[in-house]
Amino acid sequence: MKAMLCKALGLPETLVYEELPDLRPGPGQVVIDVHACGVNFPDYLIIQGKYQTKPKLP
Repeated sequence: MKAMLCKALGLPETLVYEELPDLRPGPGQVVIDVHACGVNFPDYLIIQGKYQTKPKLP
């Protein structure tokens, strides 16, 4: 699966494009194909470390 990862805080140019192993669903779970996703203003703040919650970087 393809992923854009935030491994360091900064501008959108710091995002890293990676190919990750496909997920395997567990019991009672499903995997869906995502063809596109949006990047919104809160996402922009999160990758700069300026959002009110600060998730851990991968």
